[in-house]
Amino acid sequence: MFGGESLVGGRESERSIIMFWAGCAVRRILSGTNRHVKGTSASAAGDLMRVRTVVALLFLCSSVAAFGQQGASHGSMIGHFFGYGFLFQVAALIHWARKRPEAFWIFIIIIGGMIGAIAYFLIEGLPDFRNVQRTLRGPSRRKRIEVLRVMVIENPSPGNYEELGELLLEDKRYREARDAFDRALAVRTDSIDPFYRRGIAEFELRDDEAAVNDLRHVTAADPKYDFSRAACLLGQSLARLGRTDEAMAVFDKFAQSATGAEPLVSAAEFYAAHGRPAEALEIAQNIAMREMTMPAYQKRRDRVWLRRAKALERTLRKKG
Repeated sequence: MFGGESLVGGRESERSIIMFWAGCAVRRILSGTNRHVKGTSASAAGDLMRVRTVVALLFLCSSVAAFGQQGASHGSMIGHFFGYGFLFQVAALIHWARKRPEAFWIFIIIIGGMIGAIAYFLIEGLPDFRNVQRTLRGPSRRKRIEVLRVMVIENPSPGNYEELGELLLEDKRYREARDAFDRALAVRTDSIDPFYRRGIAEFELRDDEAAVNDLRHVTAADPKYDFSRAACLLGQSLARLGRTDEAMAVFDKFAQSATGAEPLVSAAEFYAAHGRPAEALEIAQNIAMREMTMPAYQKRRDRVWLRRAKALERTLRKKG
């Protein structure tokens, strides 16, 4: 009996030691981050902080996973809970493959076990819950579309057609959206937003001549409309029509003042494809530097464009 109590007490002591050293390691690493960041460049400081944070998370995840494995050997509830960690890891890896956040999360998920997967979902997965909410709003959006279809028969006002067009555009039903904006603009043309929304639908339908007409009207009234996205789509439409000189003039005009990731990356890709790699590389590098100071929500929102900027920068460096 005394031997069993001694064994249990020894295991409890071992668990306490594991958790103690894990906490010490995390505190030391994170405090070291703050000390070493001073006096370094912005990029070096960012890399150093990222590496140290990864190491801290790995220490913590490994220690807690070891605690769970000890519990599993005794058949405890926490041990059984940790036994299902593989499912959390698979789900986390699937989410990572679809969203492609920072690459270090792969190591945390694989090495950290279930705790690493849960940490990933808490930091990277929860903010994407908004996308799930938007998906769940799909049926209500489609219901609203059907209601508006009936309303425009009884009251064919421009406002109803504009709302219908915006919902159809959000639902990626571009042809129907263009028809709705056509009807709205047949009655009222005092706002540039319906022209812009119709231009987006025409751009997606690859009706570039019509898109150029609408987007020119928008940018003539407001060159920076929708954070220069209207000018960006205009330049891309002109490029697809083969009107390279006009497209170049449009990209040159907004590339100096645009702040959104999409317009800047589009300009960089256009410059790279038309013999201006130095300017393309400069824009891609500026986007990478700006990413370091972006808030988390903006990084998630512009994730696709940031990835394209990094890929373009790597390609241009190899060619150079």
